Amino acid sequence: MSATKPRVLLGMSGGVDSSVAAFLLKEQGYDVIGVTMKVWPQDCISRAEDKCCGPSAITDARNVAHSIGIPHYVVDEATQFEAMVIDYFAAEYQAGRTPNPCVMCNEKVKFGNLWAKARSLGAQYIATGHYAIIEHFESHSVLRKGRDRRKDQSYFLFSLRQEQLRRALTPLGGMEKPEIRAIARQLGLKVADKVDSQEICFVPGNDYKAFLRTHLEESEFHKGGIYDKTGRRLADHDGIELFTIGQRKGLPGGSPRPLYVIDIDPATHRVIVGEAEDLVTESFHIDHCNWLDGEPQEPFEVNVKIRYAHPGADATVYPMGNGEARVRLHEPQRAVTPGQAAVCYVGDRAAGGGWITRQQAVPAAGVHAA
Repeated sequence: MSATKPRVLLGMSGGVDSSVAAFLLKEQGYDVIGVTMKVWPQDCISRAEDKCCGPSAITDARNVAHSIGIPHYVVDEATQFEAMVIDYFAAEYQAGRTPNPCVMCNEKVKFGNLWAKARSLGAQYIATGHYAIIEHFESHSVLRKGRDRRKDQSYFLFSLRQEQLRRALTPLGGMEKPEIRAIARQLGLKVADKVDSQEICFVPGNDYKAFLRTHLEESEFHKGGIYDKTGRRLADHDGIELFTIGQRKGLPGGSPRPLYVIDIDPATHRVIVGEAEDLVTESFHIDHCNWLDGEPQEPFEVNVKIRYAHPGADATVYPMGNGEARVRLHEPQRAVTPGQAAVCYVGDRAAGGGWITRQQAVPAAGVHAA
């Protein structure tokens, strides 16, 4: 069948989702080119073997492309990936925040840096296997939750600008996972039953602390003290990079009630601990906002996800200008974490969102310090 639609550059990870996306796009008449990004520096290849975009993933993607009958290329994005995603990941922990590298990878690499490669190959669109719906209209594009709400990945695409959304295709958005695997089996693809990755692609075993220890020098960790809410020093720690809001493990014992990390102060290298109720928040601020329908001028009602696995909570967004906003939760939520994305929805439509900022007060320096 001759192509009747534009050329599409499809990101192929070697998994079942992008493999079926390739087949569907070809069936729809697109001129599909499969591309797998090599994002691992040479000295990391050994631990990338079974990871997304590692050597075995490249082999799987190449085999799928061959069986479907589309060309496949490998694009070396290791340098850009390290600068835009891995360095960001480490820097956020150094600043006392908890990063979301998947959002950054989509914005900066998959739908950002890769566009130059797409244009050089004559492609008009970039496609991925994300479970999200992107609707294209004459003047704008709309991002919606995927039909399979258990797999919905619209959260990870909230930071795409309109010019990125307009050239993006997500053919799996209206489908559910069992349908995807069934198609792969019908096609005889070896990846049909490949297990979905549940980890950050560059963090082996999902152990971010171990990864930071290999990525950062010992002198780059910000060591300091663990303090309670009154400012009393409880213990030393080996770096604020090793803590995140809501964490319970690795904290001093002896308290009559469980302790949790409730704040991280990058200026003083203090980790502040408190009790479960101290994690509950009624409102928070976000910055570096991206609103898909333009900068809002008036408060508006949304359902906000404060992390990917969060079910969402009703809230009112109060725009503050300069890419900032205040989010007032209709019901207080637990562990609103600086550095995470707060993505706002109106129904199933992603309105946009921003990055949660640190706002909790820290006990005055020196109070009851040991």
